[in-house]
Amino acid sequence: MENFYLIIVVVLFALAISDLIVGVSNDAVNFLNSAFGSKAAPRWAILAIASLGVLVGATFSSGMMEVARKGIFHPDQFYFAEIMIIFIAVMLTDIILLDFYNTVGLPTSTTVSIVFELLGAAVAVAVVKIMNSSDQTILDLGSYINSAKALAIITGILLSVVIAFFSGALVQYVSRLIFTYKFEKTFKYFGALFGGFAITAITYFILIKGAKGSSFITKETLSWIKENTLTIIFVCFVGWTVVLQALVWFVRLNILKVIVLVGTFALAMAFAGNDLVNFIGVPLAGFKSFQAFIANPGTDAYGMTMEILNDKVKTETYLLIIAGLIMTITLWFSKKARTVTETEIGLSNQNEGEEKFGSSFFARLLVRRSLSANSSLKSILPVKFQEGIQKRFAKPSAPAGIDKKDVPAFDMIRASVNLTVASILISIGTSLKLPLSTTYVTFMVAMGSSLSDRAWDRDSAVYRITGVLTVIGGWFFTAFFAFTAAFIFASLINWLGGYAIIGLLVVAVAFVVRSHVFHKRKSKGQDSAEEIDEEDASIISKGEILEQLTHAVSVVTTKIPKVYAKIVNGLAFEERGTLKESLKKVRKLDKEAKSLKDQVPFVVQKLSEDSITTGPFYVQLLDYLREIAHSINFIAEPAFDYVDNNHKSLVSEQINELNIIQTKLEDFFKTINRLLKDNNYDLNQIEKAFGKQKDLLSSLSKFRKEQIKRIKAEKVGTRNSVLYLGIINETKNLVLYSGNLLKASRDFTTTNGVIDLTNDDL
Repeated sequence: MENFYLIIVVVLFALAISDLIVGVSNDAVNFLNSAFGSKAAPRWAILAIASLGVLVGATFSSGMMEVARKGIFHPDQFYFAEIMIIFIAVMLTDIILLDFYNTVGLPTSTTVSIVFELLGAAVAVAVVKIMNSSDQTILDLGSYINSAKALAIITGILLSVVIAFFSGALVQYVSRLIFTYKFEKTFKYFGALFGGFAITAITYFILIKGAKGSSFITKETLSWIKENTLTIIFVCFVGWTVVLQALVWFVRLNILKVIVLVGTFALAMAFAGNDLVNFIGVPLAGFKSFQAFIANPGTDAYGMTMEILNDKVKTETYLLIIAGLIMTITLWFSKKARTVTETEIGLSNQNEGEEKFGSSFFARLLVRRSLSANSSLKSILPVKFQEGIQKRFAKPSAPAGIDKKDVPAFDMIRASVNLTVASILISIGTSLKLPLSTTYVTFMVAMGSSLSDRAWDRDSAVYRITGVLTVIGGWFFTAFFAFTAAFIFASLINWLGGYAIIGLLVVAVAFVVRSHVFHKRKSKGQDSAEEIDEEDASIISKGEILEQLTHAVSVVTTKIPKVYAKIVNGLAFEERGTLKESLKKVRKLDKEAKSLKDQVPFVVQKLSEDSITTGPFYVQLLDYLREIAHSINFIAEPAFDYVDNNHKSLVSEQINELNIIQTKLEDFFKTINRLLKDNNYDLNQIEKAFGKQKDLLSSLSKFRKEQIKRIKAEKVGTRNSVLYLGIINETKNLVLYSGNLLKASRDFTTTNGVIDLTNDDL
């Protein structure tokens, strides 16, 4: 029996390593966003500083480890075997949940996940104990669950979200009023004070408050720190202020850059000190339980209660350092971490750009109400006061000649506020041994500072608010899924034993591998479009504008006839699967065409004045690509709905006519594609292509008349007629837009000699 539980302990530590990798990909990246978004330093320098912070902070998390042992349930009410069931269910759930969030690129909370997983698994085991007991009812569940502590943790996490948002908004608003966007001059006089305050706050809350959980600081040292707190704060503030001011005078030090980098280090420490428990706390608690079990040979696994977990246990420093090293390596090499980073930076971006999220009803309503409230406030405040505020928040124009991808998402004033406020809040939670969510705090501080910094203007507010609501909604899903999945897993393990553990391990590995493959394909989709099947290739590629457009047009003219042929075949043989697959590809094409169209303003802004004659052709070409995507979508969707709703089959005449159209359409697109690939716009070749277009349009007109005859003869029903006439009409539009696409491509290519532009953003 001991060997069985030894295997479980080994599995727990294996899962802990995996959880460190998966968890850090989602959570640790939050302290990198401010430095990355403001471009305070090269990527390698930021990662090096953050890595050092993680390693140092890992040794500060020893005091937090008791949350996993007794923070959610009463361990003395559970037997050793039951405790191990809880722990293995928690780790399996955590890996699956966090990997899912990493794959979709949404930040979630490892703290919330671990709290609700422990709660769900403990409730499941407790319910089984109650069911097997003759003198207990469900009302006795409170004797197993540490409901007061769990409620305090959950309340603290939710309250931290509100506090973080308003703290970030308030501090950023005051900071911007003082320094404005043109802060260079003001910083000569007040920058050292600002830096001294920020770094002193970080020093106090991280190095002093956080020291309480350190695995190597003695009680005497902690006592001395507590007795001399005010002195330490005063010395730090004066010392940092003097040092920073001297460096400004003598070496022209950029104080904001120092604050951002020190803040990154500090927040990395806070992360490791607060969140390491979420990754290794459960396996370590399982290991301590196993040590207690084998120390009492002959004891039944269902006869030994786990009062030992109520005792304070100091985690060995070497284990914390090993965990810190694993997190650091993940920080450098995780591609999923970059996906999560893009979400937060995109929502706080000061500049215009492509929005990741759409618009929602609640976001639109909130913006309308805010605009109304703003108008009412303006009617009350003096005009001079409003003008003064507006002047302080006036944004400078972007420097000319700088590529869009090189422009920081926000300046270092906001980055320093984000890091300082988040570090203070998280460090307070750590010192109080409350497992605050670093994700929630850093995210909400960043969103609050973005709001007060007017990054959410009328052109972007609805999309940014929708994004924030999506992320917050995902947080509630985290809690629900964590509790439910851990409850189910613990129940299965309790009933099926080792078989359930093996099965769930296989499921977890399969899920992680599958999501890894999905994320890899998603991230490589734009860079390696040429390496996959042309029918599945993305129309978006990198390179010069001419190369991008040539690629887009080539892929579209290759993809359309193939998809059209599948739609016709699916209608003829009523193959729902074929039509569903075609609709999926068409929607992807439509989305990509929209993405290209949305990039038009940014490209046009960068066109030189002598390229003004090329601009209209470029815009026109993308318009036609978008319309072609619309047309094929308006064919694919009704066709799928028709078969999906089991309507009557098309008559043989209609199928024959569609086959004729499909053959001619394929020939027409092959001609266009050949001309585009060969860059051959000879007049005779162009006329040949338009001759095929004319023949195809003639056939469409003829078949429309045939359908009208069938309607009059009552050979077809209303739904059949709506579908068929819709296909004929949209095919006509498709053919016309394709001809215009050929003309626009010719005009753009022949006049493109005046363009000298590279754009990697399309």
